Amino acid sequence: MCFHRVFSMSLTQLCSHAPQGGIVAEDTIPTWRKNYVCVLVLQASVREEKKLLVENARLKNDIADLRVQLQEKNKRKIAKALFAPVPPTAKPALSLPVRQSDSASPASALEERAERPWRRRRGERRGEDTQRHTLSLGEEPRVDVSRLDIRIGRVLSIRRHPLAETLSVQVVELGEPAPRTVVSKLNQKQDLCGNLVVVLCNVRPCKLKGVVSQARLLCCSTSDDNIEMLAPPPGSIPGDRVTFNNYPGEPDRELVSKDRVWEILQPDLQTDGRGVASYKGAWFEVKGKGLCRIPTLTNCSIH
Repeated sequence: MCFHRVFSMSLTQLCSHAPQGGIVAEDTIPTWRKNYVCVLVLQASVREEKKLLVENARLKNDIADLRVQLQEKNKRKIAKALFAPVPPTAKPALSLPVRQSDSASPASALEERAERPWRRRRGERRGEDTQRHTLSLGEEPRVDVSRLDIRIGRVLSIRRHPLAETLSVQVVELGEPAPRTVVSKLNQKQDLCGNLVVVLCNVRPCKLKGVVSQARLLCCSTSDDNIEMLAPPPGSIPGDRVTFNNYPGEPDRELVSKDRVWEILQPDLQTDGRGVASYKGAWFEVKGKGLCRIPTLTNCSIH
C-alpha cells in the first residue's frame, strides 16, 4: 500500500511538471529515477521488518511451549518421589565360617598364620582380653587361680613409706624392662634386699598414701610382726611364672576390680602341713625348678 501511494504520488508530480502535449522534459527524468529507487528500498525494508516480526512471534510461542513442558516434567517428578513405594530393606546375609579343607594351598595357610597375631593384638588393644575366659555365649567366665599372673621377683631395695609408719616401699625386679614399686606392710628392718619373692603382677595399680603400688607380694602371717614371704624354689630367676597343674590357661592382662577375682580366690590360697603353697590341692610350681613354700608357717592363709 505504501509503495503504490508513493509511486502514484511520484507519477502525479511528474505529470504535473510535463508541458501540454504529454512530452516530459529531459531535466525531470533524474528526479523520477531517484524517487523510484527510494520506493524500492522502502519496500524491501518493510518486507524485512515483517519477516522479523513473524520470526519473533514464533520464537515467543516456542519459549512458552518449552516453559509449559518443563513445569509438567517437574510436577511428574515430584509426584513420583512422593508416592513411590518404599523398597524393603534387605537384611544382611549371615556369613558362616568356612572350614578350610586339607587340600588348602601352602600360600593361603601362610597368609592365615601371618594374620592371626595381628588380629590378636588388635583384640587386646580394644580390651577384649576378658573374652578369653568365656567358653561360649551365655556361660560364666571361669574364676580360678589360672587368671592370676604370679611370677618370681627379686627385691632391689626397701625403704620406709614417707607418709605412713606401718608401710614400706619395695622396688622389685620381675624380668621386665623396668622394676616395679610395691607398697606393703613389711617391716623395714627385715633384710629382704636381694631376696627372691613371689609376686602377684596383674593387680591394678593403686595409690597408697601417695605412692603408687604396681604389684602385690605374697606372704603368710600370724600377726603384723610375724610375716613370712613366700619363697620360690632354688634356681628360680626374676620373671619365672608360677603355674598350677590342674588349672591351665593364660592369666588376665589386668584384674578388673568389679569382678573381685582376687577376693574370690584368696580364701583358697593356703599352705599345707609341710608349708607348701597350694590352691585347692594344686601346688604353686615353677616348671622344672620346684615348689613355692613358706619357711616355718604351716596351714596358713596366703595374702
